[in-house]
Amino acid sequence: MFESLNKFIQSCADHSDEEIAFINSLFQHKTIKKKTLLLREGEVCNYEIFVNKGCIRNYYIDKQGAEVTLQFAIEGWWISDISSFHERKPSHMFIETLEDCEVLMLSYDAKEKLLSQAPKFERMFRLLVQRNLSRLQERLFQTIATTAAEKYLDFIERYPTIPQRVAQHYIASYLGFSPEFLSKVRTKLAKK
Repeated sequence: MFESLNKFIQSCADHSDEEIAFINSLFQHKTIKKKTLLLREGEVCNYEIFVNKGCIRNYYIDKQGAEVTLQFAIEGWWISDISSFHERKPSHMFIETLEDCEVLMLSYDAKEKLLSQAPKFERMFRLLVQRNLSRLQERLFQTIATTAAEKYLDFIERYPTIPQRVAQHYIASYLGFSPEFLSKVRTKLAKK
């Protein structure tokens, strides 16, 4: 149950068996059905979620009522609303399972306990935030400076398994396209 999480933890820094056991004790293991909302707009995000199995996305609903996918999370990845979680304020996002999932959930209180009793884990969470910020900056650059075809090809290269696991309209919303436009981009690329 904790093998993937422990591998992630050890990739950030060397930890003793006791430290690993302590952090594992703070996570809640849950099995969650496909199409379950783990967070709704207006709720405070109470968990940082590590995905053991399955696929989850976070999204918001724009002023026109369209869903805009912000992130996908598959095995070995984390998902949360960082702002809502840390600032304890209502979220603007939804977090939804796209497949049946097995997750490890770290509550706000459990994380505070972890960081106060084992400050060594600050490094792990700092590295996680740095990686996410780096990816966010890359995505921002991509949004501004690349063509639709380049955006799609980069998505396929970075996340090769996601297109087989999620509906195309979710990928389109992640890329900022309509489903019809994504279909045109894919058709044009297939002809090359």
